[in-house]
Amino acid sequence: MRNKSTLDDTLAKHQADGYLFDAADDSSDQYYLFEFTAPDPFISVYTPDKMALLVSGLEYGRAKQESNADAVYRYSDFEYRQRVTDHGEIVGRNLMIGDFLDTVGVDSVMVPKRFPTATTDGLREQDIAVTVDHDETITGIRAQKTETEIEHIAAAQRANEAAMQRAEELITTATIKDGTLYHDGSPLTSEHVKQEIEIQLLRENCALDDTIVACGADGADPHNRGSGPLSANEPIVVDIFPKNKETNYHADMTRTFIRGDVSSELQHRYDVTKEAHQTALNLLEPGITGAEVHDAVCDVYEEAGFATLRSDDSTETGFIHGTGHGVGLDVHERPSVNLTGEELKPGHVITIEPGVYDPDIGGIRIEDLVAITGDGYRNLTEYQKEFHIGKP
Repeated sequence: MRNKSTLDDTLAKHQADGYLFDAADDSSDQYYLFEFTAPDPFISVYTPDKMALLVSGLEYGRAKQESNADAVYRYSDFEYRQRVTDHGEIVGRNLMIGDFLDTVGVDSVMVPKRFPTATTDGLREQDIAVTVDHDETITGIRAQKTETEIEHIAAAQRANEAAMQRAEELITTATIKDGTLYHDGSPLTSEHVKQEIEIQLLRENCALDDTIVACGADGADPHNRGSGPLSANEPIVVDIFPKNKETNYHADMTRTFIRGDVSSELQHRYDVTKEAHQTALNLLEPGITGAEVHDAVCDVYEEAGFATLRSDDSTETGFIHGTGHGVGLDVHERPSVNLTGEELKPGHVITIEPGVYDPDIGGIRIEDLVAITGDGYRNLTEYQKEFHIGKP
């Protein structure tokens, strides 16, 4: 683990013996520390001297093989079944956890902000001190990636670009009939393009829970996934954020395409967004804050006459989100590139994704994935930026 001393210092500062998780595959921090995950919640504890897991019999063999824990215990090692029979599931499980912690020499723990209340109460009833990690120490540590992690993200991005290419091919080769895009004689729908994106990602050993192919007014809502037939003469926002199934690292990229005629207003909005995007990239280096980068993007939009959340925190049109976010084991993680964005450091991997939105006109967003280096940045995105694609 990078910066192990940071976590050890945090534990010492809060007089905690260990850092405890009670989570499943929804905890990237737990996976980062132990290199193990499971579909059902399990217990893990980190101490400066030892890392230990407590798992069900179902996961025991795999945990011993795959995790980097120094010790792996089973529920049966702590009479779990009998305790549940005697005390009920919640109390029985908490008593088991208490014995596990006693076995590994832990009397006080720090826990992440999102930690089960029932487990917290049960541990405190056993006189085990529980302190919440409000600073998200592990999340902060893993925000600064190693070169190996950056290469994992870059590999996911190559797969992402293959999927984006498939989406662009479908839009480019579509025919236009009565203002609608057609493919193989049927309307080309958001659902069909998303399906083809997912198929391509599977070929690249990547997967995703969902993606965005949003046309017209749908694209003016930044997280609207999109649905129905895609229209000609309107911008189509394609945002893909896959996870590599082997490394668990994500990528993220957005391109906006239009097939058919491009109005002067849409072209203007695309050009301003591209300028805002390049302005942000030009500023990237260690020491600058995400807030400073975001302010520069807001300057570009506001000077072009568009509202931003900086100029009007209730606006529903214009530039209505942050400039970017960290990417890694989570598709959204630290650091942030927004009004309160922190200092950028070497190893941070972030998106730069300005956009401008209006339901009456559509949405436009351009997103690249970049790594902060010792003297600037490395753009992990190699995909071209073309707005008007195909023949009219």
